[in-house]
Amino acid sequence: MLHPAASIATLRDQFRWDIPTRYNIGVDICDRPAAATPNAPAIVDVAPDMTYVTYSFADLRDLSNRCANLLTSMITPGDRVGVLLPQCIETAVAHIGTLKAGCISIPLFTLFGPDALRHRLRDSGTKVVITNAEGYEKIAQIRPDLPDLMHVLCTDDGQIDQSFHDLISTRSDSFTAVDTAADDPALIIYTSGTTGNPKGALHAHRVLLGHLPGVEMSHDFLPQPEDKIWTPADWAWIGGLLDVLMPALHHGIPVVAHRFSKFDPQAAAELIRDHNIRNTFLPPTALKMMRAAGVSDVPMRSVASGGETLGSALIDWGKETFGVTINEFYGQTECNMIISSCGALTPAEPGVMGFPVPGHEVTVLDDGGLPTQDEGAIAVLHPDPVMFLEYWNNPAATAEKFQTSRSGTWLLTGDRGRKMPSGRIKFVGRDDDVISSAGYRIGPAEIEDCLITHPAIKLAGVVGRPDTTRGQIVVAFVVLDAGIAASDELTTEIKAYVATRLAAHEAPRAIFYVDALPMTTTGKIIRAQLRDLAAKQRSS
Repeated sequence: MLHPAASIATLRDQFRWDIPTRYNIGVDICDRPAAATPNAPAIVDVAPDMTYVTYSFADLRDLSNRCANLLTSMITPGDRVGVLLPQCIETAVAHIGTLKAGCISIPLFTLFGPDALRHRLRDSGTKVVITNAEGYEKIAQIRPDLPDLMHVLCTDDGQIDQSFHDLISTRSDSFTAVDTAADDPALIIYTSGTTGNPKGALHAHRVLLGHLPGVEMSHDFLPQPEDKIWTPADWAWIGGLLDVLMPALHHGIPVVAHRFSKFDPQAAAELIRDHNIRNTFLPPTALKMMRAAGVSDVPMRSVASGGETLGSALIDWGKETFGVTINEFYGQTECNMIISSCGALTPAEPGVMGFPVPGHEVTVLDDGGLPTQDEGAIAVLHPDPVMFLEYWNNPAATAEKFQTSRSGTWLLTGDRGRKMPSGRIKFVGRDDDVISSAGYRIGPAEIEDCLITHPAIKLAGVVGRPDTTRGQIVVAFVVLDAGIAASDELTTEIKAYVATRLAAHEAPRAIFYVDALPMTTTGKIIRAQLRDLAAKQRSS
């Protein structure tokens, strides 16, 4: 744990990692607090109609033990389990049970369509999926393409072959967790890139311990008495799972589980007030929407945000609305929570992300791989407890992520930055073409691959265009097949096509019809030219 200090430098000097050789996330965030405070609230599960049930750490232990016993009767340690669920008690139970069983958990976003799910489940060789009725129907569409998938467990009632609740109810609530090493695989979280399909970042059990300093710093020295946390970010993403759910349970802090089908700023404020939530991770888009909706007077103890740089207007609004400084943090799926601000320690510097978090060596490298005060590549020194093990089944991509020079071996984030005189790091831009929209990292290649499967489309290029609310929006340039005419109806159809096959947040918000795409001599799309075009044109 971090402890308040007189300065960032002192905070860093006082910090030492304590990573045990043997460690299991499931035991740490469930069995350990259940042994100390069994009746303390762990999950407040708020349904869509806003009714709620509170589950204690003892409840969470018993349910996850039943889940672990079920899984061990179906699969073996090291096998992969997909969790295709929204924020709810079953999501926590599924992840914890999977980890106790020594298996590898794969969080999956409920808005993924069949194409996105097919790739992730097939690439990982997932053996079991735990999902609800909606997810069950999606999996049924693609199950013939998933030869490794043995069981689909459904959390909803109905005519379902394998009912998750019925099956775990017959299992013992006692379970001895698999004795895992801190470096043993625990999670695969898929992340989008600019080329090819999304890659599976394989994380070890130690990844949670690696997150803790950044989480504690971004929440002004979490935990404090009466802390209770919520985020609108889905638990399928690293920001919801490892920035909120798991660190909070580690510290014995109750987590409110509720994800709006569509984010509602006023309803979010009401949720915070009704449940006495004191801590939250709000992505920049959510903050902008709350500010635009006139949300005010929502006292908090800590508010963290990440995904985009926060400007002075948003920080000032946050102070008036929440009574605290919004702490900006930075990281990525492969190596998260490595930079953070901390309003309890030092004032924010608008437009600048924050300081390297204690325990993480983060700097800016020049082209030769040496630290520089000029603009360069944001990089993290290897090894690091929060750093991923590898990309699943992709050694070439893993090797490309690292650079070795006489200054050491560094993980390259793919982002550009500048080290400020204060010691903070300023984000400058992305090295690649990944689109950052409303807190999501979206790879253009996956969308382009989906678009060209539409019967009217011959070629497609996808880029991000700056947007005041979302940071960026997805923009598609489309070459139609011969004899196909552009129309408003076709535009609507194409947007819906991507939304249903991939996810709503990946659907283009603007589509331009062109005769040809700018290409290099080797046939690669020149996205820089598309970005220039997107800035000049209006949506069709």
